[in-house]
Amino acid sequence: MVRIIAVANQKGGVGKTTTSINLSACLAAARYRVLLIDLDPQGNATTGSGADKHALVQGACEVLMKRVDAGQAIMGLTPVGYDLMPANGDLTVAEVSLMTALRREYRLQEALAPIHDQYDFILIDCPPALNMLTVNALVAAQGVIIPMQCEYYALEGLSALVQTIESIRESVNRDLHIHGVLRTMFDPRNNLTNDVSAQLIHHFGDKVYHTVIPRNIRLAEAPSHGLPVMDYDRSSRGAQAYLALAEEMLRREGRRGASDQAGGTVSVSGEQ
Repeated sequence: MVRIIAVANQKGGVGKTTTSINLSACLAAARYRVLLIDLDPQGNATTGSGADKHALVQGACEVLMKRVDAGQAIMGLTPVGYDLMPANGDLTVAEVSLMTALRREYRLQEALAPIHDQYDFILIDCPPALNMLTVNALVAAQGVIIPMQCEYYALEGLSALVQTIESIRESVNRDLHIHGVLRTMFDPRNNLTNDVSAQLIHHFGDKVYHTVIPRNIRLAEAPSHGLPVMDYDRSSRGAQAYLALAEEMLRREGRRGASDQAGGTVSVSGEQ
């Protein structure tokens, strides 16, 4: 059965798109069928996956506007191993149009229903805002991964996102839950980082992933090459961290891990 997971945080620059791309690549490397949906008008997940967002004929915008079926808007990306529903600035048009549309919050959920059996995982890269695009992702998803930096203002934003998730769960999607909180750009030498990390663990317990994503130059460089970091530099700390995250995520899902599937080993990059 397909698992649909939204990667969401209304704060920008927290590693949301980086997580969407690299987790998709790691799950695909573990021989799972993966679709990455770019639901951000900036189109960073599209370019970071090696696709040209300026040359799109159809993508997430056209799907939400009901101009094409989801299957028609999906690109198979052989180099990175997963499929992509791309996006660009046109997605802003869909966001505005959805505001007055009937059943506007269900558009993505209804569009994905016919392709559920084609994938094991569908990951949705949400925009950095709690808007109608993010609402569509949360209504369609069963789980939410929340990437966040361990800094003071991130905690304030996290509260608003958790309230939104709870509201959607109670009103329109009872299957929705927080899959995990992911600490990104993690620097254990920073006292504030450690303090905020401790607060996260206190409030969210085992919802906080053991794996942490470190600051890593290879992670920053990979998008300019249109590649996930594991294809750009598999030996880097960033790649190993996302492989470890995929392993942890699969354990939570009760599925075979990346090391079992791919016949290799995965090192865990961080512990609580």
